[in-house]
Amino acid sequence: MPLSNNTIIRLNEITTQVYDKKNLTDKDEKLIKEVFLRILESGEYYDVDEIESWFENEGSWKHKPTIVRITNISHYVQARFEQGGKKLRVLSDHDGDDCSCH
Repeated sequence: MPLSNNTIIRLNEITTQVYDKKNLTDKDEKLIKEVFLRILESGEYYDVDEIESWFENEGSWKHKPTIVRITNISHYVQARFEQGGKKLRVLSDHDGDDCSCH
């Protein structure tokens, strides 16, 4: 199943927002998880092999271990989404800060 235009647009978000394509930071990985979750929440699905192929052919991703890491994240998010739908929730650094139970 080829990737949809919407999915490709989302993958381009990853490409433009990750600056060091050889070393993903925790912030980068969080962004990547959020992007894949948004794809799935929009009702679209992707083939993990197609994700890997897209990053290999995109041009700016030259470091194979990073491509494999992104592919693994895409698979993880998809598996979690299929198991429980809304159970996968990406927490922000500020979740829970609103507690007024001092």
